[in-house]
Amino acid sequence: MSKKIKPTNNGLVFSTDPNFKLEDDEPVQETLPANQQKLRIRLETKHRGGKAATIIAGFIGTDDDMEDLGKKLKNFCGTGGSAKDGEIIIQGDQREKVKQWLLKNGYTGTK
Repeated sequence: MSKKIKPTNNGLVFSTDPNFKLEDDEPVQETLPANQQKLRIRLETKHRGGKAATIIAGFIGTDDDMEDLGKKLKNFCGTGGSAKDGEIIIQGDQREKVKQWLLKNGYTGTK
């Protein structure tokens, strides 16, 4: 399964201005080390047809690093999930497993 390539030019196709330079609007977010991350774990059932989902919020870093962390957590818990909108979603009530894995791998500030 290949990753989709996201355009970086914000829809700009061509410019006739010879002095035009594409500005980078958002600064690159550096990923904090595991011991400085303040992650929050919660259980949520809203808008999920009554099914529970474990939400890990508060990750500071790049989307690729968040997706990598989500993949590791999903693999450890043996369930599905996703990483989007600054949150990692794990299917089911996996709060204790997620907390154990995060503490074992150097993350602090989990609840």
